[in-house]
Amino acid sequence: MSNSPVRAQAKGAVRVSAESNSAVGEHGAPKRAKGVNRKSAPEPGRAPAPRPAKGAATRDTAETGTGARDTAKAGAARTGTAKAGAAVSGKRRTATADPSRTAGPEAHRAAKPESRLAMVRRARRINRELAEVYPYAHPELDFRNPFELLVATVLSAQTTDLRVNQTTPALFAKYPTPEDLAAAVPEEVEELIRPTGFFRAKTKSIMGLSAALRDDFGGEVPGRLEALVKLPGVGRKTAFVVLGNAFGVPGITVDTHFMRLARRWKWTESDDPVKIEAEVATIFPKSEWTMLSHRVIFHGRRICHARKPACGACPITHLCPSYGEGETDPEKAAKLLKYEKGGFPGQRLNPPPDYPGRPAPPLGASG
Repeated sequence: MSNSPVRAQAKGAVRVSAESNSAVGEHGAPKRAKGVNRKSAPEPGRAPAPRPAKGAATRDTAETGTGARDTAKAGAARTGTAKAGAAVSGKRRTATADPSRTAGPEAHRAAKPESRLAMVRRARRINRELAEVYPYAHPELDFRNPFELLVATVLSAQTTDLRVNQTTPALFAKYPTPEDLAAAVPEEVEELIRPTGFFRAKTKSIMGLSAALRDDFGGEVPGRLEALVKLPGVGRKTAFVVLGNAFGVPGITVDTHFMRLARRWKWTESDDPVKIEAEVATIFPKSEWTMLSHRVIFHGRRICHARKPACGACPITHLCPSYGEGETDPEKAAKLLKYEKGGFPGQRLNPPPDYPGRPAPPLGASG
């Protein structure tokens, strides 16, 4: 490599003007200024070149190597600052546009669609955690035999289990068997079940199914789905309640609570009970169907309500893709809890021994 620039500088060669030194090569080395003989001295009597503006290189960078390097460093610094600013700006835009940052726990899953396998694993984990939350989950209708459970389930349509439980003691005291109810005076039955609503239609159903049990099944409730659904007023939901809780036959009870939560948890997108039943049945083993139904219904009645879900008091928010639909403030959500979770009486007048809440009061009594 030639050392002529060094010799030229040592002999007092001319300074390189700011304009000449402003053109920096790809690797930071200064380009040769045009029209300047670096080996010759300035002409006698000629004024020296004007001093460059502040911040410009004033000497041939071959002498110290600092001018070009400083220029390159300054440019790199400005470039780095611009990139950093762009990165911060980009992060801010992302934070503003990303809805998962304002959603509930586990919202980062929304970044990509959940696979079928991931949904099944999440659903089964929900079931396991609900089992810990509600180890006492049970059917919330009072009954002593399959006939009482069948009638009570038919009466529970469009009303609460609590109201049914407050109504059936007087009904079963007067008509304890299918034969007795089948032979009753309709107007008297209507008066007894009036508190449950739709009492005329319900009277026709329970008297009709009682007559069918008397005439076709020897006064006994059949333990088969195909036989139960042929009885007046009995659909698949009612049949599975009876089969699961009176006969130990697994079944999924798709009532209004189960439908709502199955959709909120993305187990299904259907609003048809039969389709929901079929889809959920593919997610869980058959042995879990009955208790799964109780746990989901318990959760729907106590915490995950239709109008105001108590999201802030829910124990499975980390598994819920619909977190945030309801009240998320813990204190406000706690005020929405119902039954034993809210410190109130349950729905059964005669709850099972392991139920942690208070029994419901009889009809006409204050809570």
